[in-house]
Amino acid sequence: MIPDLSVDGTDDVAPEKRDLAPAAPARGRLILLAMCLALVAVVASVSGLNVAQGELAVDLGASQNTLLWIINGYTLVLAALLLPIGAVGDRWGRKPVLLGGLTVFAVANVVAAFAENSATMLAARLLGGVGAAMIMPVTLSIITSSFPDAERPRAVGIWAAFAGAGGIMGLFFSSAMIDWFTWPWVFAMPVALCLASFVLSVRVVDNSREPAHHRFDLGGSVLSALAIGGLILAIHEGPEHGWTAPLTLVGLIGGVVMTAGFIGWEQRVEHPLLDLSVFRERALAAGSLTLMLVFAVMFGLFLALVQFLQAVLGYSALRASAGLLPMALLMMPLSSASPAMVRRIGTRAVLVLGISLLAAGMVAMALFSTMERGYFGVVPGLLMIAVGAGLAMTPSTIAITESLPQERQGVASAINDTARELGGALGVALLGSMLSTGYRHGISEAAAALPDPVRAPVEQGIGSALAVAPQLGEAGGAIVLAARQAFVDGWHSAMWAGAAVALAGVVVAWRLTPTGTVARSGDEAEHGRR
Repeated sequence: MIPDLSVDGTDDVAPEKRDLAPAAPARGRLILLAMCLALVAVVASVSGLNVAQGELAVDLGASQNTLLWIINGYTLVLAALLLPIGAVGDRWGRKPVLLGGLTVFAVANVVAAFAENSATMLAARLLGGVGAAMIMPVTLSIITSSFPDAERPRAVGIWAAFAGAGGIMGLFFSSAMIDWFTWPWVFAMPVALCLASFVLSVRVVDNSREPAHHRFDLGGSVLSALAIGGLILAIHEGPEHGWTAPLTLVGLIGGVVMTAGFIGWEQRVEHPLLDLSVFRERALAAGSLTLMLVFAVMFGLFLALVQFLQAVLGYSALRASAGLLPMALLMMPLSSASPAMVRRIGTRAVLVLGISLLAAGMVAMALFSTMERGYFGVVPGLLMIAVGAGLAMTPSTIAITESLPQERQGVASAINDTARELGGALGVALLGSMLSTGYRHGISEAAAALPDPVRAPVEQGIGSALAVAPQLGEAGGAIVLAARQAFVDGWHSAMWAGAAVALAGVVVAWRLTPTGTVARSGDEAEHGRR
């Protein structure tokens, strides 16, 4: 249930000139509901297609490489366009950008549902990434620009709760659709959420924008998109095709060069897309880095845990997704409640506590999760991770949004969302690489005794090993057991890597986060950051 929250009620007026007179609490709940519906549609679509790869390959004739582009292309476009489109919303109006994004996103998902070949599906997913980039930063900036100071932290906390749990919701819904119907139904939930958000937004959301009188930083927008897009491309391609593969190197080198170009351009242009001096603000730097590290751990865990539940414990896709639901159910109320803890003990204390619990949960995963213990070996770590993430996500987001003035909330929201997307991609790459390396090392002895035609699939991964095991007759059972144990070995390595990332987050939170709470105070926050 959305709690009572009050909002201001003006239309298309510069945020700093508004009177923040509270409106009816019901209207605040509707604005928050509209933004969370749109957000879940975007976040759920990041992970939703992972469970439909087999069906897509058969029905669309898609190769494995094409499937990876269909799944990752959406995230690549989304991440690349967050910062430019966040600034567009600030300048020309957040409501029209949101409504346009919802329309583009819904159309893209309808096209994807009726796609008859892989080219159409890929084009629809890329278009969906454009729509998602129009939606995601604007949902947060509308919240931070609509709610008065007293209510804003709790509203942001609810937004952060859905941002963190949306991926789990997407996995569960998609798994249910695959089990009960066919893969086109995977796109039903995003379309329905978009339609509901669109209707509510037209009715209750006022437009807000930055009263800018200078030229838009087109050069910075292009350079930022190329920089983030190149880095995300390299992070996605590296674990799949190797870090020295041509496309990986193009993405990595291009991303680094474009990042350097973006920094140089922003330091010279009179009115930059992103004033890089804002990162001297300790709260913003701490919030960005901690959020990136938290999402690196969470997304890496999602990837590994679903595989663990399916390949090692033999769960179906739906049952494996359901195994993540306790995390979402615990994380969401804690995310919305964490601002109250911040008021009592301060931002730094809550962040350090939350990320420490996240690290402890990853250690528990490494120590207690085995084939013999099954799901009960996973639960203690999963619950600690849920508590830790729930406590850490909202203060990190608030630290970012409260560090920039109200008329720059689109950029603040884009920084927040970019940190999440970069962190998620890095976590999947790091933990995925550790998992694969550990598996190959663990299976090497058993695979060495196999005939050449079978050895390669067994060494490739546990999915391939389980697929070819029936061809080996009586030896198949031993290969299945060896593959599962090898996967557990790789799983333990990945969990220790995740714990190390979380401990780095603890250090960042302790060293960079100011004591007390982070608060925006109008002229004080605006000074030096425009």
